[in-house]
Amino acid sequence: MMNKLIDSIGYAAYKALTLVFSLLPRRLCLAAGRSIGLLAFCLDRKHRAVALGNLTIAFGKERPPSELAALAKKAFKRLGSDFADILKVSGYSREKVLRLIMIEGRNNIENALAQDKGVLLFSAHFGNWEFAPASLTEIGTLWVVARALDNPFLEKELGRMRMKLGAGIINKFGAARPILQALGRNEIVAILIDQNVLRSQAVFVDFFGKAAATTPSLAAFHLKTGAPLVPIFVHAGRSGRYIVKIREPLSVPSSGSMEEDVLKITQLCTKIIEHEIRQNPELWFWVHKRWNTRPIDEVTTV
Repeated sequence: MMNKLIDSIGYAAYKALTLVFSLLPRRLCLAAGRSIGLLAFCLDRKHRAVALGNLTIAFGKERPPSELAALAKKAFKRLGSDFADILKVSGYSREKVLRLIMIEGRNNIENALAQDKGVLLFSAHFGNWEFAPASLTEIGTLWVVARALDNPFLEKELGRMRMKLGAGIINKFGAARPILQALGRNEIVAILIDQNVLRSQAVFVDFFGKAAATTPSLAAFHLKTGAPLVPIFVHAGRSGRYIVKIREPLSVPSSGSMEEDVLKITQLCTKIIEHEIRQNPELWFWVHKRWNTRPIDEVTTV
């Protein structure tokens, strides 16, 4: 009962903000979002501590604490801005959203689709990812693998927006069959692989110098189907626009061992994500406990 009440309050706040932002120019919405992010940085001790802890793992040997704190603040403001923009454009037509997006490397997906094995896009919670589907569905049928939000009312709203932008949703739980079916139809499947997973579901790869529990599913689907692996990232452009950067498909020679190849591919993809974050660290989702699950040999038995 209490959870339903909290969900309802959250949904009401979402609808109220959406209404307010619908009446404001987009630039004011983005400014308001940055202010909301700054307020969250000041008041939300829990997530501020998570962000600072993650930044210390990633850059603690390279940057002083004051610089890490400034970077965390910048990341919070960016998250607020991204959230505000999602609310603002939720009322836009698909055509109007497309005018906010530039796409680089479109031919990389087109060439991959020409192999008729489907395409596996991979990325991270980096930049305003929700803007990517609108441009990608101009190239082919797109499916995004995602976990449902805890708030069912907000999940319904997010699903409606994603569908308006042209993307289908595959729930990460029980995703294997629909992913294989989509690839079999030579469609595009996007998977974000930068979040912590349970030890029973993980392979451990190096991420900023520390072992990180990472889903092996992307590598496994590639090895099973031969679908090309294509990195993609969303960057902030000028004048409030977004740049969807599509990299060249990866080339990973097979060792003949499924286990070794899954680990090798997952490590390669994770390092590509790390490289992108190092170039623009404020664009990553630092408030997630990325290194929460530890390898069994690090767990101390009391």
